[in-house]
Amino acid sequence: MMLRILALAFTGLMILTVPVAAQEDRPPVSQCQLIAQNLPKVMFANFTPKTSALPADFAEDVTISFLGHSTFLIESPGGVSIATDYNGWLRSPLRPDVVTMNKAHSSHFTLNPDPGIRHVLHGWADVPGEKVSHHLTLGDTYIRNVSTDIRSYGGFEENGNSIFIFEIAGLCIGHLGHLHHELTDAHYAEIGRLDIVMVPVDGGLTMGAQSMSLVIQRLRSALILPMHRPGPPLASFLAMFDGKFDVSISDSAAVTVSMRNLPDKPLILVLRGMM
Repeated sequence: MMLRILALAFTGLMILTVPVAAQEDRPPVSQCQLIAQNLPKVMFANFTPKTSALPADFAEDVTISFLGHSTFLIESPGGVSIATDYNGWLRSPLRPDVVTMNKAHSSHFTLNPDPGIRHVLHGWADVPGEKVSHHLTLGDTYIRNVSTDIRSYGGFEENGNSIFIFEIAGLCIGHLGHLHHELTDAHYAEIGRLDIVMVPVDGGLTMGAQSMSLVIQRLRSALILPMHRPGPPLASFLAMFDGKFDVSISDSAAVTVSMRNLPDKPLILVLRGMM
């Protein structure tokens, strides 16, 4: 019988003392990444953190606002602001501290971002085909990426897209970018746990509804935020779940989330602007 390996994640607040040289040589420890061996046989598990051990004054509320297309504004409890797939024309009320980009189309990036933005993270490397690696800690936020391929000139460009992962207040938040193919076991291992995922639902510009739904069912995040294209593509995506996930249509473009209020059953939340 095939051996199944269950990757376990631990919760809690830890203070680590690491020599300065070691801090410079290695990225921060991810609280969201599952560590597993023997990948072809691994079974990944959704992780629901225990919140009873959190102090009452733990700053935990994260606000996610849909600005349009695939751009969200993420605001951490400590005041760090991030705009995803920043293109320069879908602007937030405030200048973000960090912007992430993917280069599939001009609606997902700009080569001329606001010069006042402190950190501009490209989802691709300067040398085509090479992986880009981001490990940014800013205030109470840690940002990393997982490279995937994109379609380009009739073929595929290796590592041209990034799934960006934002670790904030105990939450693992992922933005799939312009994902063009189903993920491998190695990708899932790099990603780890995603409590919240922003997923393109466009019927084929990224992937078809069937393929994208398989990715979402494998990730089994607690909260799924559709993006990229409303209308019939969104309806086709929702139809793939057939009651396995809850669906809610919001009259607001924003949602405030914490470890304490994640839904027990996976919820696809359609924010205002995606209808």
